[in-house]
This record gives sequence, structure tokens and C-alpha cells, in this order.
Amino acid sequence: MRTPFSPQHLLFFLFALAVLIAFIQIGAFTIAFDKLGVSQESAFLLLITSLFGSAINLPLFQMRSEPPPPVTAMDWHLRRLLRIPPAEFSGKTVVAVNVGGCLIPLMFSLYLLSRTPLGIGETLLATAIVAAISRYGSRPIPGVGIGMPVLLAPVTAALTAVLVNPEQSAPLAYISGTLGVLIGADLLRLNDIRRMGTPLASIGGAGTFDGIFITGIVAVLLA
Repeated sequence: MRTPFSPQHLLFFLFALAVLIAFIQIGAFTIAFDKLGVSQESAFLLLITSLFGSAINLPLFQMRSEPPPPVTAMDWHLRRLLRIPPAEFSGKTVVAVNVGGCLIPLMFSLYLLSRTPLGIGETLLATAIVAAISRYGSRPIPGVGIGMPVLLAPVTAALTAVLVNPEQSAPLAYISGTLGVLIGADLLRLNDIRRMGTPLASIGGAGTFDGIFITGIVAVLLA
């Protein structure tokens, strides 16, 4: 039986922790959460739970999937460099939801929506725009997941929020950024997962620093 943790997971965790400390030191997270009206204690608790929650995937369902595509020379050298073991393909993919990269940002978005005077219509509009851009700008990467340019979603969310509701641009940027990426780059890409031949597909990706949580924070800073 393969262990769910590997040296790559440990390295990712240490890297994520280092990035977290760096962001706290420069005050980026403090500025972002201050714009959202969240205390430093609550912000730190949210970050820590998101970080540790990134290691937890809750299975939802299984789907039949196609065999993985042939590995290109570049993919082979990259896997060899990172020592990524080949995934065992059984003809099925378990679709899971990541706690740190999906559930916690989702719950925080609902919290912001309930505590701010944002309207449902403008929230849905901004989220739909970010979801459409995320769907168009994301690409399935065999053996890795769904990839997307790092700044595409946060810049889109920030600009959309400023245009839709300048007075509440910060919470709207976070909500539309996180939910837009979840919908556009994850949920609307479920059919692509069938063709990737991976045993596990996690909604929310690697967790805190896979682009969803950070998308919301960067979007707030830009809004």
C-alpha cells in the first residue's frame, strides 16, 4: 500500500510553511485581512488551519477514467528530477475535496458574504466572470492536475470587483477569486480529469498554496 505522504509532500509542506512565514513577515496577509475586517488573531488561525487542512482530502465519489496519456520526454525528465513515482492506474479516479484549498476558503467566503452588504446578483456576476476566465485559462496537466497562470485569477477578480462594486471591492475580490477558481478550474474541468489517468483528483488541489487561497489574498491586495 502506498503511503499518502512522501518526501515530495514533506518538501511541499516545508516550502508552504516558509512562504507563510515570509508573507506574515512582510505584512501582506495582515494588510489583506485588515481590508476584509478580520483581526490578526483570526487571520493567523485561518492561515494555520488552511495550511494543515491542505493535507486532508475527503473522498466524494469515483469515476471511470481513461488510461494516462504517453509521457513525453520533458515530463519524464521532470518526474525523474523531482523523483515523482508513476501513478498506479486502476481505471477509476477518486474525486475528493481538499479541506485547506476548498472547504476553508469556501466557508470564509460565505462568512464574508453574510457580514458585508454585498448583493447576491453582483457576487454571482463577479464569480461567473472569474470562473469563465479560469475555465478558459486553465489546462489539464497529465499526472499533475489543472494548471493555470498564477496571476490570471487574482488580477481578474480584483479588476472585476473594482468595476462591479468599488466600495466592497476587497471582500468581493476574495469571494469571486476563490469561488471562481473552484468553479472554473476545478468543477468545470471534471470531464478533463477522466482523460488524465490519475488515481486521485482533489478539488482544491494541493491545498492552501495551490492557487485558490492565495488567489483570494492576492485579489484583495490588488482590489
